[in-house]
Amino acid sequence: MDNRQWMGRDLAHLWHPCTQMKDHENLPVIPIRRGEGAWLEDFEGRRYLDAISSWWVNLFGHANPRINAALHEQLEQLEHVLLAGFSHAPAIELAERLCAIAPPGLSRVFYADNGSSAVEVALKMSFHYWRNRGETGRTRFVTLANSYHGETLGALAVGNVELYRDTYGPLLMETLTVPSPDCFGVPPEEWAAHGEAALEPLEETLERHAGEVCAVIVEPLVQCAGYMRMYHPAYLKGLREACDRHRVHLIADEIAVGFGRTGTLFACEQAAITPDFLCLSKGLTGGYLPLSAVLTGEEVYDAFYDDYQRLTAFLHSHSYTGNPLACRAALATLELFATEPVLERNRGLAHRMAEATTPLKDHPHVAEVRQTGMILAIELARHGREAYPWQERRGLRVYRHGLERGVLLRPLGNVVYFMPPYVITPEEIELMVQVAAEGIDLATRD
Repeated sequence: MDNRQWMGRDLAHLWHPCTQMKDHENLPVIPIRRGEGAWLEDFEGRRYLDAISSWWVNLFGHANPRINAALHEQLEQLEHVLLAGFSHAPAIELAERLCAIAPPGLSRVFYADNGSSAVEVALKMSFHYWRNRGETGRTRFVTLANSYHGETLGALAVGNVELYRDTYGPLLMETLTVPSPDCFGVPPEEWAAHGEAALEPLEETLERHAGEVCAVIVEPLVQCAGYMRMYHPAYLKGLREACDRHRVHLIADEIAVGFGRTGTLFACEQAAITPDFLCLSKGLTGGYLPLSAVLTGEEVYDAFYDDYQRLTAFLHSHSYTGNPLACRAALATLELFATEPVLERNRGLAHRMAEATTPLKDHPHVAEVRQTGMILAIELARHGREAYPWQERRGLRVYRHGLERGVLLRPLGNVVYFMPPYVITPEEIELMVQVAAEGIDLATRD
């Protein structure tokens, strides 16, 4: 069958995520037959460079032979078993590996199915910790403006991007929001000072709500769904100190920024901090299977460890918790980090992205080009600073042009960004940037 036949079957039954389905009356659904490396291929042989790692999950390319081989071997042994009262080698080995590479002090792993679920686990675990410790007045969470942590109700409540949460506002718990330390428009030499200044309202909030707050939740260094806004590690360092002073937990949502995206294996490393809870997903399995993990330390674990009759056990479960196939894919992904110079190679690729996008800094309709590691964002604006109305959907024009030229770009509003697989080549980076620049020219013509 050709693309059009698959599109018809798709639209007859599928309801796509984060999509106004009426758009597909004019915007084609792209049916993909296969993938290899940084490329996807449709049913008519047309190829698309995956510049966004298929929603930020793919690290080492599509159909990676080493991950494929690991999954094939696991399929012959065990596809799934419940993780309540039972266990299996991939879940155990992965927990060991994660604790070995995570920031120091994180020694316990709780598995879930996806990023939103990991955030739910961390929120519930923090709340339940304080309850078990007798501090039942702690029921609130502090979040940053412009933050995003997922779309289940708890995760949505601690997010702050209006597009995602406003519709469901009546269903959400109330949270405390403090200003984001994002450095949009701030000269690079002032990023650290800007981040430190943003700690003042956080301190005031924690002091004003002493005894009420369970945890502060942040996306370290990059607020990804929040239009790829970025900030300095100095904020994370000060945040850790503030949480310690006010006796509240720090939840680091590294679902999108973990596993090398920011230049280090975990973004928290750049501030030399250890959060109380570290949420991981997306790249954890190299983009192969749904899996997430919440890492925490012995102090939190001990608050739940007691006789059954005390009813202190953590009450959370998923049917596919610690699925063997997903854990095996994750182990294969971590093995690639261990046996190849991934972070070193990424530094070279990140430098190439920076070089290739330098001309765009002088574009009359680009407000800013910003980068943290393997994440680069280009913010469009009228005459350099005036935001385009969201209703004009300028980013959609870039997306359409990208598809016509064989590059998958999926802008966030008026922000064009790159988050490619780590197997992308310098030549493919040149193509990616060239097509994006063409799309920006087309999208900003008034």
